[in-house]
Amino acid sequence: MIRVLVVDDSALVRRMLSDELNRQPDIRVVGAAIDAYMARELIAEHAPDVLTLDVEMPRMDGLTFLEKLMEHHPMPVVVVSSITPKNGTLAMRALALGAVEVICKDGSAYRAPQEGVAAAVRRAAVAKLRKPRVVSHAVVEALPADALGERRVVAIGASTGGPRAVEAVLASLPANTPGVLIVQHMPASFMAAFAQRLDSTSKLQVREARDGDVIQPGVALVAPGAMHMVVARGGTSLVVRVKDGPAVNFHKPSVDVTFHSVARVVGEQAVGVLLTGMGGDGAAGLLEMRKAGAHTVGEDESTCVIYGMPRVAQELGALSEVQPLPTVAAAIVRACHTKPTTST
Repeated sequence: MIRVLVVDDSALVRRMLSDELNRQPDIRVVGAAIDAYMARELIAEHAPDVLTLDVEMPRMDGLTFLEKLMEHHPMPVVVVSSITPKNGTLAMRALALGAVEVICKDGSAYRAPQEGVAAAVRRAAVAKLRKPRVVSHAVVEALPADALGERRVVAIGASTGGPRAVEAVLASLPANTPGVLIVQHMPASFMAAFAQRLDSTSKLQVREARDGDVIQPGVALVAPGAMHMVVARGGTSLVVRVKDGPAVNFHKPSVDVTFHSVARVVGEQAVGVLLTGMGGDGAAGLLEMRKAGAHTVGEDESTCVIYGMPRVAQELGALSEVQPLPTVAAAIVRACHTKPTTST
């Protein structure tokens, strides 16, 4: 049974969140707090497994409380807030401070997002807490010019725990890294802020992908929220196509959709990377990439917030190598230095 403490200044939201979670057979709400000070008392009294936390609260805002909580009493936190596209940077800040996940409230009253707050709570309950780290800006040695023609695409997929993991990888890649494609499971309204944060911490130019964007060295394209991203040929160039369609593996964008297209179109000239996340999205696509001759990397269990997607990829035989997060960027660069050998 997952024991949850709900923290929100709205009585309506506290009741609706509590009702939603208590309907689940494996979740029980053990308390509800109106602000950070009451939350601190209830944490000591009930020792919850997971905290849901609003951002806008009286006396102490949610992000200040989150920072203090992670410093003195770290525990899994799901931020549930009316964060909008206009202040999506708050969502990135919450994740940087150690929140496992950030989901949205729609309007003045709570309405469960597509996957529901219960799913987020379950993911948080099994997450390994990682102290918020300062992302290293120790960039791996730049690639020689003759290596750039060997690998044309680096495709990265991640889910829970992924924003910080992707940021750490990109911060260490050299400015002339082959074109990078990023698929991160995240609410659509946060994608622009996610891309902006990556752009501010990376030597690469990072932006949300637009349909028809050319894949080129030094540029990282983030799949837009609620849209799939695939690779296609555009004359002598490789381009991305951004398209609607049904969710795959319960996700849109889906890592598998992107990875399968990379396997078909790019083949041995690609590097595939699967980072932390629950479930198996991306594992089958990564296997197809490896079969097509791509070099594939999975994040090691020791650094994953949730060892799900890389674990499934390992079980399928989809991984060329396994690396802890701090050395994933170096593995990408090594692969780009190495002439591809078509898999048999």
